[in-house]
Amino acid sequence: MGVKLIKIAVIYFLIGISFGLYMSATHVFKLATVHVHVNLLGWMSLAIIGLIYVRFPKLEKTVAAKVHFWLHNIGLPIMMIGIACAILGVSPIFFPIATVGGALTVLGVFFFGYNVLWHLRT
Repeated sequence: MGVKLIKIAVIYFLIGISFGLYMSATHVFKLATVHVHVNLLGWMSLAIIGLIYVRFPKLEKTVAAKVHFWLHNIGLPIMMIGIACAILGVSPIFFPIATVGGALTVLGVFFFGYNVLWHLRT
């Protein structure tokens, strides 16, 4: 699972950097929030979590790791698409959709935190 998370993180990195390049080229910064969240919660967080799972392989075998993996990887795209659509004025329904995605992501991160705090031994 650690290697999968690192690969997913690289995809988020490519997306986040592409958003940054687009904003730089067009001088349109409406989607800066999406750019920041994709880079932080997608690229950085998942890369670090993947490296932790590679370094401590027992952690990735827990139920908490699997729950975190799915909640994070379902919630984050929902949140990012919801925020982008809300900012672009597609429909106000995207604000609660973004909130649901964010809640799933946060819940997943709490499972990761629980996993590390409970199962990581020195």
